[in-house]
Amino acid sequence: MSNTGVVGYLEQPESTELQEYELPTPKDGDLLTKIVRANVCGSELHIWRGEHPLIRDGALGHEALCRVVETGGEVRDNAGQELEEGDLVVPAYFATCNECARCGRGQHQYCENAYKYWSRAPEEWPHFHGTFASHYYIHDDQYVYKVPEDVDETAAAAANCALSQVLNGLDAIEVTQGDTVVVQGAGGLGLNATAVATERGAETIVIDGVANRLDRAEEFGADHTVNLTEFETVEAREERVLELTDGLGADAAVEVTGVPAAIDEGFQLLGNGGRYLVMGNIIPGKEATIDPGKAVRKSIEMTTMMRYAPWYLQEALEFLSEHGDDYPFGELVDAEYPLADLQDALRDSANRTVTRAALIPE
Repeated sequence: MSNTGVVGYLEQPESTELQEYELPTPKDGDLLTKIVRANVCGSELHIWRGEHPLIRDGALGHEALCRVVETGGEVRDNAGQELEEGDLVVPAYFATCNECARCGRGQHQYCENAYKYWSRAPEEWPHFHGTFASHYYIHDDQYVYKVPEDVDETAAAAANCALSQVLNGLDAIEVTQGDTVVVQGAGGLGLNATAVATERGAETIVIDGVANRLDRAEEFGADHTVNLTEFETVEAREERVLELTDGLGADAAVEVTGVPAAIDEGFQLLGNGGRYLVMGNIIPGKEATIDPGKAVRKSIEMTTMMRYAPWYLQEALEFLSEHGDDYPFGELVDAEYPLADLQDALRDSANRTVTRAALIPE
C-alpha cells in the first residue's frame, strides 16, 4: 500500500489542484480513513466560487463515505460501537470541542471551534482536512458513526449533510402527522425534507421550476407539486396552496431554494400560526424585500438553521436503514468523476450540467 495520498486544494476561486502528502499516523482517539465516495454539495460550490463568508481557500469537501484504514488506539463511534480497520463510517464535517460556551450550553452545532479542521491548508498536518481526497483524517472531537450494513453506500455518503440537517430542522418546527408542509425547492435538501415529512405523516406540497425535479419529488413522497413555469406569480402559487389546504394555508414550510425572495413568498403560503424553517439562504450579502407585518399578523414562527446537532447523524443513518428502500436515495447522484477530474466535477455542478456529482478516488 502506498504511504502517500492526494487532497484537493482550492488555491483561489474556481481553481483547484491535487496535492500529494504522506499519510499521517492517527493520534490517540483519531481515525485515518480512505474515501469511498465524496459528493459535491452546494456549500462546496459557494466556496469554489469565492462566495463563502469565511472560507477562501484550503482543502475541499465534507460530504463523504469513509473506510477506516487505521485507528489511534481503541476508538469507538459516538454510539459506542468499536471501530476497526475496514469499517464504513460517516463523520460530522464540523468539530464539537466541548470546551466553548456554545458546547457548554448543549448547542454543539454552534461550536465556536466548528471549523478548526475543515478547509485547512493541506500543508498543515494531518494534511487530509477535506473529503475531496484519497483519504480523510477524523479527529476525536468530530462525531462519527459506523454505517449500518443495510444502508446504500451512495445514500450513506450524503447522510452527514442534507438528511441530518433536515431531521434536526423538522424537529425544530415540530412537523408531525396531519400537518400540511410546503417545501420550497426540490434539490437535495428539499427531497430529503419531503421524505422525512412524509414519513411523519404530513401532506407535502413541493414547489420548483424544473419538471424533472418535481417528478423526483413525487418519488420522494410529494403529495402535490407546483411548477413555477405553470404558476408564474406568487399570487398564483398562493392561490394554489390555499386550494390544496381548504383555504387555510400550510401549517409549515421549508425554504431550501437559496433564493432570498422565496422567504417573503413563504410568509404568504403559510396559514395563521404557521411554522417556517429557513435553511437555503446561507450566503450573506444578498437582499430581499419582506413584509414583516404579514408574518406578524399570521403569528408565523420563523426558525433558521445552519448545520445540525451532531447526534442527528446517527438518526440519519437509522432513517436510511429503515426507509432507504422506500425512496430512491441512491439515485440522487447522477454523475461520477475520478478524483483527478475534481475541477470538471465542480464546474459541471456549478453549470448544472449534472444535478449531483460524486468523486470516486482511483
